[in-house]
Amino acid sequence: MTAPAINSGAQRAGRYVSAFASSDEASPEIWGSVATACVAALGDLPERANLGFVYVTAALADDLGSIVTFLRERTGVADWTGTVGLGVMASGREFYDRPALSVLVAALPEDSYRPFAPVVSDLDDFSRDHDAWVAQHRPILGVVHGDPRNPQIIEVIEAVSQATAAFLVGGLTASESPDFPQVCGTLTEGGLSGVLFSSEQLAVAGLSQGCTPIGAVHEVTAATGQGVVKTLDGRPALTVLREDVGELLSRDLSRIGGYIFAALPIAGSDTGDYTVRNLVGMDMEREWLQVGAELAPGDRVGFCRRDHASARGDLKRMLEGLRERAGSAPRAGLYYSCVARGRHLFGPHSEELQLIRETFGDIPLTGFFANGEISNNRLYGYTGVLTLLL
Repeated sequence: MTAPAINSGAQRAGRYVSAFASSDEASPEIWGSVATACVAALGDLPERANLGFVYVTAALADDLGSIVTFLRERTGVADWTGTVGLGVMASGREFYDRPALSVLVAALPEDSYRPFAPVVSDLDDFSRDHDAWVAQHRPILGVVHGDPRNPQIIEVIEAVSQATAAFLVGGLTASESPDFPQVCGTLTEGGLSGVLFSSEQLAVAGLSQGCTPIGAVHEVTAATGQGVVKTLDGRPALTVLREDVGELLSRDLSRIGGYIFAALPIAGSDTGDYTVRNLVGMDMEREWLQVGAELAPGDRVGFCRRDHASARGDLKRMLEGLRERAGSAPRAGLYYSCVARGRHLFGPHSEELQLIRETFGDIPLTGFFANGEISNNRLYGYTGVLTLLL
């Protein structure tokens, strides 16, 4: 039997090194070959390397525990955090539908970071274990992974952000198996886990929307619960939707699926920020619209479209803004993008990741395609969240 062909590579910059490995062959023991190739690509680690990020594709979800044990033993890096995505990333590369592994290893000052196990509902355990460290180190950044099956995950994200005053970045696990594993010391699931970084870690973060607003922002004037909107600005919701999407699409609203979405403005945002939610149903007779979010009279909602040109333009805007804010070449990057972006929005040739590499060079980078993206204290959809470590 011939050995499986493994594709691997690495990037280095100072105290950071990233590596990836993938195989076109899916077999029960392929994880060992992929993990071995990834460690070989890492090569000599920075002195006192102590923290690793690890992301695997869905094809390796069941082997994530074995992979983490292998990485810990072979590298000597004790602390690992990560999860599963429908795809994983490296510098300029995207990997889907195959066994693939992407890691980033860092050598950080002692006690400058703090891993935390999942917060499932309340903060009692988190506060007991981490309040003293938070008070002493005043974290500015948290890299987190969440379980999309947890109905309270939005509230948990907000609570952890408020309790730590840290800017959170990350994403929700995207798994095709019954398990949604996260890595935090050992495998875990169910809530929000990750690692906090003290003020010693300099970083800048940006968010790119995959959609462009269309029409005006409207007021919900009648709703029935469960996201059902009866009227906007006192008029039937579907009448307003038809006007905003234009004459061509309004002739057959069944064509807007995957193209037109609800845009919920974020109160107090000075940048026009919004979260995107799906349009999940229409009552053509009563002209009601169902949105994938709870809305009540007085709430604000608009509509937006998703297409390659607008997503590419907004990504380039975000990258240029980050380059100006970074002030110098970043040392490493973490990127979390929606499963509906990547190949589905930018095409099959890793254009999304190549745009990042064209802007910042071949820096160490890892990340995954997520079931929802986290930026600051909010859960987004159809977005890309890039964090540059300086």
